[in-house]
Amino acid sequence: MIGRHNSSLTQARDRLIRGDSYRDLSTICIIPTRGMIPAKIVQSWWGLMPPMNQKFVRLFVEKMEVGEAYNAGVQAVLDNPELRKWKYILTLEEDNAPPPDGLLKLYESMKKFDVVGGLYWTKGENGQPMIYGNPKEMPKNFIPQVPIPDAIQECNGLGMGFTLFKTGIFQKVPKPWFKTLQEYVPGEGARAATQDLYFFQNAAKYGFRFASDNRVRVGHWDQSTETMW
Repeated sequence: MIGRHNSSLTQARDRLIRGDSYRDLSTICIIPTRGMIPAKIVQSWWGLMPPMNQKFVRLFVEKMEVGEAYNAGVQAVLDNPELRKWKYILTLEEDNAPPPDGLLKLYESMKKFDVVGGLYWTKGENGQPMIYGNPKEMPKNFIPQVPIPDAIQECNGLGMGFTLFKTGIFQKVPKPWFKTLQEYVPGEGARAATQDLYFFQNAAKYGFRFASDNRVRVGHWDQSTETMW
């Protein structure tokens, strides 16, 4: 008996190539937190499967404004002579519950893109998908797209609740990478942006591409109502 994988060697080989499990998938997971993470979310994180026999570490950044927390986390990675050589940075937020195979699927989606995120929605009955802007539409915008089921859907921006970045992107996009904007600029008018869309707007100027992996469906936990959106 040669076994199921050997009997379908071409199919098994294609699966390995698609999943990139034979390549360097070293990943630092950056988690900004206010200090208390709901048990339901931690339970989800415990089930998350990292790539087999690959380097994977978590870095918590406590009690900072979210944009500053991400800046501090990325800077800590780039300042470390070992971690700066790792291939990926995964952002994970304290109210997001990814599926067990979510990270493995994000690696598969990185072939054509520099940042890929799992699909999740803003909280509430009228929640919107965090797939911002269609690159084929001009002028460029960040209007939420309608999700295409199980597609790798290109976009202009993403949330950062469960999002995989190539580490090298942060060595090309200037600092600050993340900034929460709410200001008035004389001669330009009012400007407002969350830290995530601030980053994606700048990164796009350097030719980087982004997508939502709609196979990776991420829950968005509302602790006040105990509802997973």
